[in-house]
Amino acid sequence: MWSVPHQVRIFLAREPVDMRKSFHGLIALAESVLEQDPLSGHLFVFINRRRDRIKVLYWGGVGYCIWYQQLEEGSYQLPDAQAADDEAGLEITAGQLSLILEGIDLSSVRHRKRFQVSDRHRDATSSSRR
Repeated sequence: MWSVPHQVRIFLAREPVDMRKSFHGLIALAESVLEQDPLSGHLFVFINRRRDRIKVLYWGGVGYCIWYQQLEEGSYQLPDAQAADDEAGLEITAGQLSLILEGIDLSSVRHRKRFQVSDRHRDATSSSRR
């Protein structure tokens, strides 16, 4: 797996996606379902109904890129749906994405408390740098 800079956010679509979708279909889902700008540089993660295939869409600076993985055996374990309320997608960390790809059950992982920059502070910092 590639390393994800801390500024890059990762959005996971909770509903299964038809893996026949390519760039334009996934871009449309990032905009309509996840309600995010696909040109933002963030990662958009989509999974199929059987949870044995995953696609990650991102803007590569000069064009869109898709990273695609198909499991030969087993399935991906997604974060607890209750944590996301009724949202169509949820934001996950790079660590959580790594655990999902490695096949580790997220419900059995204990996450110790760490400092997190709030979204409000992040937005204020990024606008002051412009």
